[in-house]
Amino acid sequence: MSPADMVLTKRGLRFAGRLYPCTLGRGGVTHDKREGDGATPAGTHHITGLLYRPDRMTPPAPWAQPIRPRDLWSDDSNDPAYNHKVRAPHRFSHEQLRRADPLYDLILLTDWNWPDAQAGRGSAIFLHQWRRPGHPTEGCIAFARPHMRQIARQAAPGTRLIVPKASFWS
Repeated sequence: MSPADMVLTKRGLRFAGRLYPCTLGRGGVTHDKREGDGATPAGTHHITGLLYRPDRMTPPAPWAQPIRPRDLWSDDSNDPAYNHKVRAPHRFSHEQLRRADPLYDLILLTDWNWPDAQAGRGSAIFLHQWRRPGHPTEGCIAFARPHMRQIARQAAPGTRLIVPKASFWS
């Protein structure tokens, strides 16, 4: 591990000399991630993208890409674009990236099951804003809005996200 890594601990995410409280998936941490299980996948992942809502905030970093009204994320294992950003209209199951609530106002994308997605192995493992402290996600890692902005400003493409094995959390 290096000081530039994001490391998930029992107390939060350690990154850039700080500890950020966070929430994980309702299914805990797993080595056997499956679509819809609500679990956060263990392992070493990498930050691959940064998306933001331009109608709600300024870009947090020069490499951030805007979330447009028709932007979606495919979560359908039968979709050739499974676990990729797609545009509406889209006939396969998907998540809206431009949500009414603020959860996806700022998203750090990870390389979990990407770019060559295996059907059923899980999609959309993001770092994003939480609903409230302690409220679990569907597998993502979530933070308070000001913390999410701080993390996004400091993260760079390729930053490692280390999620310890499931037995660490027991």
